[in-house]
Order: sequence, then structure tokens, then C-alpha cells
Amino acid sequence: MSHNTAEPRVVYEGKYQRMVVRGTWEYSERTHAGGLAAIIIAVTPDDEVLFVEQFRVPLQARTIEMPAGLVGDITAGESIEVSAVRELEEETGWTADHAEVLMIGPTSSGASSEKIAFVRATGLRRIGPGGGDASEDITVHAIARNRAAAWLVEKMAEGYELDAKLWAGLWMIEHHLDGRPRG
Repeated sequence: MSHNTAEPRVVYEGKYQRMVVRGTWEYSERTHAGGLAAIIIAVTPDDEVLFVEQFRVPLQARTIEMPAGLVGDITAGESIEVSAVRELEEETGWTADHAEVLMIGPTSSGASSEKIAFVRATGLRRIGPGGGDASEDITVHAIARNRAAAWLVEKMAEGYELDAKLWAGLWMIEHHLDGRPRG
């Protein structure tokens, strides 16, 4: 039987993820509707890029990421844009007047069916301290845009794990998806 046509078999299901076997493939799926997460590309009025630092249990390490979260995990049917602004507020203490989905694609296509939406947040204003919800311990970093890449390299040298999507997010600050510089 081909791994493409085999019936999926759930071998474990938790609150947020399930483990599936389909033919010779083993992979995870998100259990919330849509299986989608949003990564928020946010630049403050002072031209600072917002990053979040937190301890990630699967890596047993502190990470640097752009703000992100599951779409529709709180309110079923919540749009990507609404979810992104909610996560931005919760994690960083900043809100946005506008959120635009730039692209949606897989996060790790060989290991998970999860997809991520890159969302550009604009019209930012500070409304609170950030730091995440009661289960999270998030440190917010606002780094000058022209220094953000160098800062990330410094953090990597200090032993932080860096989400590879950071580099795509930084590129999207400066460019349209077709490669044209943003003006």
C-alpha cells in the first residue's frame, strides 16, 4: 500500500497535538481547527522589530522567536488576522491597527501537517506589558530594525535557539513576496 493512499491511524492524541501513522510515515497534526499558527512580523513606530524570548520544553532551551500563536485555539472560527493581533497583544503588550496575511506554508513538511501564516502587523501602539498568559514566561525584545540580524547572530552565539522563520520574517520586513524592496 502506498504511503500516499494508506488510511491515517491516530496512535496518540493530546490536547494540542496528535501523532498519526499513514503507511510508512509518522507525523504530528495540530488538534485545533485548521492546524494553523501565525507568526507576527511587527515593527514599532520607533523602527524596532519585536521579538520574544521564552523557554521551550521540547528543546530544553531558551529561544528567540517572532511573536506567534495558534489560530482559533481560543475562539473557534477566529480569523488569522484577529488571532495574530490577539497573540501580539498577549505576548508583547503591543496591538496593531491592521494585520495582513503575507503567505501560508508548512512549518516542517516531513514531520507535521501544521502550516504557518506570516502576518504583517502595522499601526502598532503599546497597550500593556506583554509577557504572555499565566502559563508563559515571555521576555519582549524591541530591537532596532537596522541591527536586528546582527542581534540575532549575537543571541545564537550566546546559546539561544533561533527559529529559522526569523530570517524569513526579517526578509519580509524589507521586501514584497516577489522580491521587490518595500518602499
